[in-house]
Amino acid sequence: MHHPKVNASVRAVVPLLAITLLVGTAWSAAMSAADKKFVMAAAQGGMAEVSLGKLASTRAMNDAVRQFGERMVQDHGSANQELKQLAASKGIALPAATSTAHRKTAAKLSGITGADFDRSYVAAMVRDHEKDVAAFRKEANQGQDPEIKAWAAQKLPTLEEHLQMIREIQGRSASGTDLPAKPTGK
Repeated sequence: MHHPKVNASVRAVVPLLAITLLVGTAWSAAMSAADKKFVMAAAQGGMAEVSLGKLASTRAMNDAVRQFGERMVQDHGSANQELKQLAASKGIALPAATSTAHRKTAAKLSGITGADFDRSYVAAMVRDHEKDVAAFRKEANQGQDPEIKAWAAQKLPTLEEHLQMIREIQGRSASGTDLPAKPTGK
């Protein structure tokens, strides 16, 4: 059965859908390779921080480590949602899983408990946040896409705060005032 009103509506909508798809694809194609790489790495890193934070919030012996893990879930969970929306607006499909390196870290941490978990988690968070701060600073200063550059600049102070927090936890551990020291084997 032929409906002129339906056909006219469909004929009006189809070009709009095509334009929307083309614009999204053009944005994605026009984005620099460095910006795309940053977005993908930020997405994977953010997912890893949430996953490892959940692990720390249930496995950490030390209250400061547990609280830091909870903060990772909260802050990176929120940032991940923002990045998802930003990527969608740019026509970028984000990865569904963390990187192989992040999965290896999660597997290692899942296999240890107690003070060993706390020390290993803290060390991993220091390394990750040092890399994150450098990557976000680079994107904020040198990124080509204005919205991604602005998002990186907006998130940078939080990442710097995370790095300062985890270094303080690590420092208390090294001075023996918080986390138990690693056994020397004597």
